[in-house]
Amino acid sequence: MPMTIIEKILARHSGEDEVSPGDLIMADVDLALANDITAPLAIDVFNEAGTKRVFDTKKIALVCDHFTPNKDIDSANQCKMVREFAQEMDILHFYEGGDCGVEHALLPELGLIVPGDLVIGADSHTCTYGALGAFATGVGSTDLAGVMMTGQVWLKVPESMKFVYHGVPKKWVTGKDYILHTIGDIGVDGALYRAMEFTGPAIDDLSIEGRLTMANMAIEAGGKCGVCAPDEKTTAFLDRRTDRTYAVLKSDDQARYTDVREYDVSQLPPQVSLPHLPSNTKAVGELSDILIDQSVIGSCTNGRIEDLRISAEVLRGRKAHQDVRLVIIPATPEIYRAALAEGLFEVFLDAGATIGPPTCGPCLGGHMGVWAAGERAIATTNRNFQGRMGDPKSEVYLSGPAVAAASAVLGRIAGPEELGL
Repeated sequence: MPMTIIEKILARHSGEDEVSPGDLIMADVDLALANDITAPLAIDVFNEAGTKRVFDTKKIALVCDHFTPNKDIDSANQCKMVREFAQEMDILHFYEGGDCGVEHALLPELGLIVPGDLVIGADSHTCTYGALGAFATGVGSTDLAGVMMTGQVWLKVPESMKFVYHGVPKKWVTGKDYILHTIGDIGVDGALYRAMEFTGPAIDDLSIEGRLTMANMAIEAGGKCGVCAPDEKTTAFLDRRTDRTYAVLKSDDQARYTDVREYDVSQLPPQVSLPHLPSNTKAVGELSDILIDQSVIGSCTNGRIEDLRISAEVLRGRKAHQDVRLVIIPATPEIYRAALAEGLFEVFLDAGATIGPPTCGPCLGGHMGVWAAGERAIATTNRNFQGRMGDPKSEVYLSGPAVAAASAVLGRIAGPEELGL
């Protein structure tokens, strides 16, 4: 029976020759992860069950990234709880402080996920790892506790949707624009409990960073996961990061999809999502009268070195508008070092930016730049729900790094073209 890449991964991990959408399976997990918000809840359940050891000390990752560096006593206590659990259980992959970064940027960078893996995380943006050809999805903390005990997870095999991208994008158009446009097309529930398979010549041409951005936001369309079939770029990305062997799986030609959508990215302008849904998208050129108070460049969606390079290209020789606070947060220590070595920090500092340590920070309204009532901000993050990044009366606009940087300079939502770039 023809199967999609996701169906093949789930069949392999459940010991079945084949699976179909709607099948209920018990699957083996290659990596389970949680952060400083979700791990304490899972640890409580784990302890209440009386379990003495985790299923595999090498297949659990605990990343303290959301409220770190600790913003208050409560967050310090949460990280302490995670730290002590990691020590007690001899968890190999525990990250905090100078070794830590935003989890969904950090773990691919460390080579902890390879094609064909099944990854379960107590965080909705676990779907990021599908960019490497894995099945990766978010679960609740209670489910994560069960995985830590048993190494298995109960799943319903999702239906799949195929998204085919053609054409050569204009300058400044990136994977962020592809996915914002796609979510705008199908809506925030358009892929509800479905696998979103991204394919086509424009995906082949897209960097791994761009693919990670797209898979990251599959959840914003209701997707169970996002996935890109692994190729030579995937192999090159992993070769310098891991020595694990892995299976390169692809969807069969006759695989079944509930829907197939095609897009010509050569006609796509930079996109912006307006409050309060990621699906509320418009071309940047339609929004030139919207003043902003802050611009945030970072997060697990767009805090990678490619994003910082794009931002620096727009900001070089320019200053942020006097009424705009520009906050730039590299997603991992490796990205931080690379940006420093390439002189990007000098560009950012000359532009008047505040550069933060690797952290989720303002993305979830945590710290490092949340906004006040009545303020508007543009951000390269993944969600613009009401109150997501600050006061419920504030507004969040989502974009790629080029638009966020240009908007910071002009004091209003704008594309780099308005700067003559």
